[in-house]
Amino acid sequence: MADQAIIDALRREARPLGPGEDFDALLDCIGDASIVLLGEATHGTREFYQFRADISKRLIVEKGFDAIAVEADWPDALRVSRYVQHGGDDMTAEMALSGFKRFPQWMWRNHEVVELVNWLRVHNAHVASSTRRVGFYGLDLYSLQQSMHAVVAYLDENDPEAAQLARERYGCIDHMAEDPQRYGYATTFGMKEDCEAELVRQLMDLSRQAVLHMEEKGGVVPDELFYAEQNARVARNAETYYRSMFQSRDESWNVRDSHMAETLQALREHIGQHRAHPAKVVVWAHNSHLGDCRATEMGRHGQLNLGQLVRERYRPEDCFLLGFTTHTGTVTAASEWDGPAELKRVVPSRQGSIERLLHETGIRQFLLPIRGRNSVLAGLGDRYLERAIGVIYRPDTERMSHYFYADVARQFDALIHVDTSTALRPLERSALWRHEEAPETYPSGL
Repeated sequence: MADQAIIDALRREARPLGPGEDFDALLDCIGDASIVLLGEATHGTREFYQFRADISKRLIVEKGFDAIAVEADWPDALRVSRYVQHGGDDMTAEMALSGFKRFPQWMWRNHEVVELVNWLRVHNAHVASSTRRVGFYGLDLYSLQQSMHAVVAYLDENDPEAAQLARERYGCIDHMAEDPQRYGYATTFGMKEDCEAELVRQLMDLSRQAVLHMEEKGGVVPDELFYAEQNARVARNAETYYRSMFQSRDESWNVRDSHMAETLQALREHIGQHRAHPAKVVVWAHNSHLGDCRATEMGRHGQLNLGQLVRERYRPEDCFLLGFTTHTGTVTAASEWDGPAELKRVVPSRQGSIERLLHETGIRQFLLPIRGRNSVLAGLGDRYLERAIGVIYRPDTERMSHYFYADVARQFDALIHVDTSTALRPLERSALWRHEEAPETYPSGL
């Protein structure tokens, strides 16, 4: 089919999204799914955060969703969860988000997330039972040292003898945990014995405690024990992740996304103990984590991801995968790892990409339902490129560093396209992030 025929068909299928869109059509597509995965084509686009927040609010209010789980570290997100559930010591959303110190800080310390956190706290104030308040949780595994310290702190309060044993076990790695890549390098190349067995033992001890609670009549695992068990799981999987970094990119990627899937399952089961059904969870993460990897060239090379694992573990009607795309605009991103947040111009999408096809419809922003419909996208296969901008954006190497081939009809259940998008607003702005619109030549200066 010629591109023009594809574009004409896309125009007919598109559901335009106007200002203050209520997402009725999207909620109809989602149906009774209890796991809704909301993606993003960049880690720094304001509209993606705003739309995901609006969709999440409706899922919570109208469909009884119990939690938001995000591509963030467990301890940092848990601090936010305590705040929105009217616990902890923080007095404001900004304070609750202050745990997010690791690069890229702007992913969660931004104005759009502050607004969502404030909404969650107000919503929870009207929930009668504290056990039914909506939480905010992290799925990621980068918090190796922080999670180990959280396990010890929990045991210090509840079992000092077990706390001392945990210190001894974690002592194997704790002195290198500030720079876990150094640990991974040292163990991979034989300069140090790995600490896997010690971290596994600590996780097993906490898991046995959880099982004992479950074996009691009407037993449930106390929240604080579950949180400690999850921190032990993070530590165990992070140790594996940092060792795998020096084996292959696919291996480390798979460890990380498998951890996200494991955390999502554990979270649903734990929250579901207080309900008559497994918890309903909305997930926020990048398209590259949430779009079914089997439909991409990375999947053919051996990668798996969270979206694929969710589809494999649950019935089709139980999960829904929504991707986001953009053609051009501005984005908050860095030029290198640990670099400052910059306001960057998003290069217009390439010819031969799915973003360019969606741009050619001439519709400013729209929903494109895919699953259960005879969408024109289903006949395209993987002959079109798809763009992924993460925390780093390098326009000068964009084809090699940010594009890959994908079959979007198999990757997602629906798409939302924002033709001209705007940069996420960080709470802390460097000299390279300016409030005004970036000039047309930014960042090249040509």
